[in-house]
Amino acid sequence: VWSLEQPDWHCKIDEGSAGLVASCWSPDGRHILNTTEFHLRITVWSLCTKSVSYIKYPKACQQGIAFTKDGRYMAVAERRDCKDFVSIFVCSDWQLLRHFDTETQDLFGIEWAPNGCVLAVWDTCLEYKILLYSLDGRLLSTYRAYEWSLGIKSIAWSPSSQFLAIGSYDEKVRILNHVTWKKITEFEHPATVANAKTIVYKEVEKCPSVETERLSFPPTRALASSLFSTQSKYDISQVPVSLQYSKPVADRANPKMGIGMLAFSSDNCFLATKNDNIPNAVWIWDIQKLKLFVVLEQLCAIQSFQWDPRQPRLAVCTGNSKVYLWSPAGCVSVQVPLEGDFQIVSLSWHSSGDSMVLLSKDNFCVCYLEREEV
Repeated sequence: VWSLEQPDWHCKIDEGSAGLVASCWSPDGRHILNTTEFHLRITVWSLCTKSVSYIKYPKACQQGIAFTKDGRYMAVAERRDCKDFVSIFVCSDWQLLRHFDTETQDLFGIEWAPNGCVLAVWDTCLEYKILLYSLDGRLLSTYRAYEWSLGIKSIAWSPSSQFLAIGSYDEKVRILNHVTWKKITEFEHPATVANAKTIVYKEVEKCPSVETERLSFPPTRALASSLFSTQSKYDISQVPVSLQYSKPVADRANPKMGIGMLAFSSDNCFLATKNDNIPNAVWIWDIQKLKLFVVLEQLCAIQSFQWDPRQPRLAVCTGNSKVYLWSPAGCVSVQVPLEGDFQIVSLSWHSSGDSMVLLSKDNFCVCYLEREEV
C-alpha cells in the first residue's frame, strides 16, 4: 500500500500461508479487507492502529461483500452448514449488527440500495429468486418471475432507490418498485426494432481522406497514424432495423445469452442495457415514459459501458481504440490519440465527470473532457 501524499510511507500486508484471492478498501480508506484462499476468512486490517479483525465463513460467490453508499454498514454473504447467511457489520468498529439466514438455495450476490435501507439478495442462475431484506434482517419481499429455467443474470438499483432492475436469461429486464416490490413493467430486447419513435444510431466506418499535396515520404508520424486508423461515425438508421443476433451454443457452459449489463443514469432518467444475444447493441430506455428511447448499434461487441456520475452521458467501449459517448443531444465516436494498438476493454469515470480512465489489457490512459463555458 502506498500513500500518494507521503511518498516515503508504504505498508505491506502478508497473509502468510493463508494465501490471498481478493483485497478491497473499506469506504473510509483506513482499512483493507483481504479474503484468504478457499474463502476461509476475511481479514480486516487497520492502517491507523494496525489492529486486525477476522470475519469467518465468507461465501465464494460473484458479489459477496457490499457496503452501503454512506459507508456505515457492510453486508457479507456467508455459507456454513450448507446454508446461506448474511451478516451486517458496522464499519466504524466492525461489530456485528445482524446475522440472519437467507431463503436461498445457493446465494449468488448481494447489493445495497443507494439509500442503505434495503439489501437485495439473489439466488443462483438455476433458480429465479430475489429477496429484499431490511437493515434489521426482516424479509420485506420475495420476487420470482418464472420457474424451471435459467434465472437472474444481473441487477441494478436506481440512484433514487425507487426502482430495482433485474436482467435475466430470457432476454428481458423487469423493473420492481420500492413501495410494493411488485413488477411495474418489463423491457424486451427483440432482434428487430420496429417502433418509429425509437432512434437507432448505427456506427459506420469512413476511410480517412488525405490531400496528395500533404503526402511526404516517409510520412510524418501523425499523418501515418491518421492514414492507417479507420475512423467511424454514426448514421441514423431507418426503422425497422434488424440487429445482429447470435444464437448461444447450447452445449457450452456460461451461454452468451440474457441481460449481462444494466446501469441507471445518475439522474434516474435513463437505463442502459446489453442483451448478450445481440452483442453489438446498447439499449437506452426512458424511465419516465418506460419506453425504448435509443439503440446504439456498434461494429464490434460491447465490452463495457458506464454513465457519467454528474449528467446523463453514457461512455461505451467495444475493444477497439475508440470511445463512444451518447447523451440526449446525440452521440459521437472519439479516436484515442495513441500510437500502437490500444484496445479499450473497460472504462471508469472520475467522480467529477470531467475525465475517465480507459483500460486495455496492459496499459491505461486518462481521457479529459473539455467543459463548455456556460
